[in-house]
Amino acid sequence: MGMWASLDALWEIPAEKRIFGAVLLFSWTVYLWETFLAQRQRRIYKTTTHVPPELGQIMDSETFEKSRLYQLDKSTFSFWSGLYSEIEGTLILLFGGIPYLWRLSGRFCGYAGFGPEYEITQSLVFLLLATLFSALTGLPWSLYNTFVIEEKHGFNQQTLGFFMKDAIKKFVVTQCILLPVSSLLLYIIKIGGDYFFIYAWLFTLVVSLVLVTIYADYIAPLFDKFTPLPEGKLKEEIEVMAKSIDFPLTKVYVVEGSKRSSHSNAYFYGFFKNKRIVLFDTLLEEYSVLNKDIPEDSGMEPRNEEERNSEEIKAKVKNKKQGCKNEEVLAVLGHELGHWKLGHTVKNIIISQMNSFLCFFLFAVLIGRKELFAAFGFYDSQPTLIGLLIIFQFIFSPYNEVLSFCLTVLSRRFEFQADAFAKKLGKAKDLYSALIKLNKDNLGFPVSDWLFSMWHYSHPPLLERLQALKSMKQH
Repeated sequence: MGMWASLDALWEIPAEKRIFGAVLLFSWTVYLWETFLAQRQRRIYKTTTHVPPELGQIMDSETFEKSRLYQLDKSTFSFWSGLYSEIEGTLILLFGGIPYLWRLSGRFCGYAGFGPEYEITQSLVFLLLATLFSALTGLPWSLYNTFVIEEKHGFNQQTLGFFMKDAIKKFVVTQCILLPVSSLLLYIIKIGGDYFFIYAWLFTLVVSLVLVTIYADYIAPLFDKFTPLPEGKLKEEIEVMAKSIDFPLTKVYVVEGSKRSSHSNAYFYGFFKNKRIVLFDTLLEEYSVLNKDIPEDSGMEPRNEEERNSEEIKAKVKNKKQGCKNEEVLAVLGHELGHWKLGHTVKNIIISQMNSFLCFFLFAVLIGRKELFAAFGFYDSQPTLIGLLIIFQFIFSPYNEVLSFCLTVLSRRFEFQADAFAKKLGKAKDLYSALIKLNKDNLGFPVSDWLFSMWHYSHPPLLERLQALKSMKQH
């Protein structure tokens, strides 16, 4: 009887209050779940102080300890930044931050002579202010992560001036894309009639394809220097491998990632018959400036007073020799090209677009519900942009969590398949040694909690990949 009475009492609460309460409750549930998982993984970092026997051949104790301390620092940072983010989000909701920012945007529009009927203009001002707020509150965390954690562990290569210039450039470029795209999307939703969700989805599909096409040629070079890979053995071997699997390679670039960080990577991009491969200079042993800057016996000039700590200087010099040999770079590319040959890229695009269409369809169903707007403090108006924000970010959050987990599981499966493809190309041995080197260069910790890795890792744990490659090598 008591249970039914409490359920009746719950239903007597206005719908908007129930929606608001459910959104906050779900947000904190996800946060507590993520924190629980992170604490499980943190326990592994704290207690696994010696190289486990199965990793004896893979990792020396010095690298193991370095990666353990690096991951511990990252885990501490992640805890505090996550807590701040959750509290900030909660306070914004509780104190009506979203309707306040909307009213403020309206006031700015009013000063410029635009009345309430200019909803799209007000929406753009709202977006500009919201992204500015987000950039400013995120800046101290980003600075700490780059100049304390990454610096301490020998990864950061940026000066403060470069970092700030980069942050401003990112903000400006983001606005140049976000504002015109948002205004067109809002206009399409306004004039699209009953089937606006189809037109909105088609528009976002076209925008994403255009951005993928122009990103590497016009956007990425604003931030990093891309140079064609010089003629030589590596370039020839890459071209031969691409030809052997019918990959329509047109250019191979090296990006100067070392200007920013000593982490390494490789990727390909482009549509149809116009594919390009990009290698980070930190991936290439022969090319990496980090291997050229400091001779083995150099004293390494400290850049500032803090770096006069001899222990830190020694650690940085020791950490310098990095990158893969040409055969290993080819094995890494064999894995990346496996993603293309096995259709993983196309499958991901299809999944993404199906999800996008479903979300726009559900948005069309829900946009007329005034209680959704009332839940977040919009009693008198229902702006389209606010509807997109409420529905996509808050109402869809349970669905987004489930989808994210499913995509993580799928991604791990794709990684194993791409490793198997590299093995078919005869690269199992080189990929095996490349994965070990990359793990060492990036200070990846090879021991993980099963629940944490299952929920978070888009790539299988190192040991699992090596075991799979080992069985391939034996076959």
